Amino acid sequence: MGVAIIGTGSYLPELKLTNRDMEMMVDTSDEWIITRTGIKERRICPKNKASSDLGYEASLRAIEDAKIKKEEIEFIICATITPDMYFPSTSCIIQKKLGLKNIPCFDFQAACSGFIYGLEIARGLINGCGYKKGLVIASECMSRLTDYTDRSTCVLLGDGAGAVVVSYSEEDGIIDSFLSSNGNYGNLLFTPAGGTLKQSSFETIENRENFMKMEGSTLFKIAIYTMAEAVEKILKRNNLRKEDISIVIPHQANLRIIAGVAEKLGISIEKFFINIEKYGNMSASCVPIALDEAVKEGKIKKGDLIITVAFGAGLTWASNLIRWIK
Repeated sequence: MGVAIIGTGSYLPELKLTNRDMEMMVDTSDEWIITRTGIKERRICPKNKASSDLGYEASLRAIEDAKIKKEEIEFIICATITPDMYFPSTSCIIQKKLGLKNIPCFDFQAACSGFIYGLEIARGLINGCGYKKGLVIASECMSRLTDYTDRSTCVLLGDGAGAVVVSYSEEDGIIDSFLSSNGNYGNLLFTPAGGTLKQSSFETIENRENFMKMEGSTLFKIAIYTMAEAVEKILKRNNLRKEDISIVIPHQANLRIIAGVAEKLGISIEKFFINIEKYGNMSASCVPIALDEAVKEGKIKKGDLIITVAFGAGLTWASNLIRWIK
């Protein structure tokens, strides 16, 4: 038996934060943002909503797309660096919203690589533990970690959620995954306060240490190298050529990074699905939202070979090799 994706779904908040809006908030311009990032707007979660709300909506759409009853879901895993709270897990909150009981649910985080890690975890649960169907969700409210006084990071981030239903299958849909990380690069992308090392306090809030910090120029070069490596290794491991791949679903961090990866791999950028201009960087949610949009737009067809690829804080980087069976 194999493991395959049988349904996809995504959800974006209605509120848009455009580059023109950003011009009124920090010293930047529409031209500066587009030239350096490729982003035109991003979505922002309302204050009375949280990651679980976005993940719940994406899950409903994935279940509907899979044409199954929600009661067929036997596990829920959620990749997020912006959980509703420390505990309970966001996956358990989504479970409650879905009206499901007595199934395993847990959160994990590999930052922007989270969804790709999650597909491999789900494959292991089905192959190794006998589960038949489960939800893999990536849900992020990155606006909650955004310092809107820092023009180098605030223009990048947005909110959204993507989900897939993963199922046992007679056809092998999730063929392989390449997962890697290097904690020595952790200081390039992190949030200093809010955890057990440095608890939130008046001082950390005043110093804006509860927001994301990034060493952009160094991270840019590493991102291109590691994403290209993740694609090359999974191709080599499966005796595939670049020409065999129908579409690449990359993490949407920066348009120039995606272009750099395409150039390094020698793959036409036309093969890369790009939606960064609409949503910005939504961490783990980027890949499943892009996957869902590519499917809905008819850019993925039955039998296509797909590569997903991402890098994120940790640093982590990863890729999946997927055959579309729908």
